[in-house]
Amino acid sequence: MAEGISVVKVSGHCLDDSDLIAQFAQIVVRSDEQLVIVHGGGVEISQLQRKLEIEPTYIDGLRITDADSLALVEMVLCGSVNKRLVRYLLAAGVDAQGLSGVDRGLVRARQMRHKSRDMAYTGEVVSVRGEVIADLLALGVTPVVAPVSMGEGSNFNLNADPVASAIAAAIGADEVVFISNVAGVMAGGRRLAKLTRKRALELISNGVIQGGMIPKVESALNVLSSGVPQAVITDLAGWAKRGGTTFIRSIAESSVREEQCQ
Repeated sequence: MAEGISVVKVSGHCLDDSDLIAQFAQIVVRSDEQLVIVHGGGVEISQLQRKLEIEPTYIDGLRITDADSLALVEMVLCGSVNKRLVRYLLAAGVDAQGLSGVDRGLVRARQMRHKSRDMAYTGEVVSVRGEVIADLLALGVTPVVAPVSMGEGSNFNLNADPVASAIAAAIGADEVVFISNVAGVMAGGRRLAKLTRKRALELISNGVIQGGMIPKVESALNVLSSGVPQAVITDLAGWAKRGGTTFIRSIAESSVREEQCQ
């Protein structure tokens, strides 16, 4: 694979606002890297569930996807959200193609294991066919991936973060960028520009990183564990300026100083 490949996971919070999607598309079209986009859409899934009087169910922050909810997830993620994002990208001049983990068997999945609950149709990654993405990138196409994936006898609903990580590892990407509504990891009122795994775990342990930031940081650290050189947590503005918080694997962590910026 060529150098300069980034897998970009964009949160559903950015995808139900036309202005934010348009901003995202403009950043994509100006990028000098090859991009693979993986998207969420949990907010819209929950909204549709409630309209149909299906109460969203979670355990440890994970959505439990029953059979009825799986049909809704496929409608929202593979349908409305994916095609909306592709439409905005095409309008901005990006040669984008939407697909899911099911298409060409891109992402194989199995039921997620949990010690106390049957996770039904909530899944986890088993494998990725990296050549599916490589074929599109070789044609100059930007893949836009919904994280619904293929299992034995059924599709599964997967969290977009591990799907992005697994795709990045399979294609030898240089980084995974997690785009949401937070500018990065904060400490003492300042954004941390760079973190090693060791330092990130220390900040979680001493309570500096807390609440909803913890799963974001854990997703970034999982990227490093998959063999991808770095991960970034940022928002749209930060991504446009190559900002945010970058997580790096360090051969000699003691030689890497934590950088801070306003």
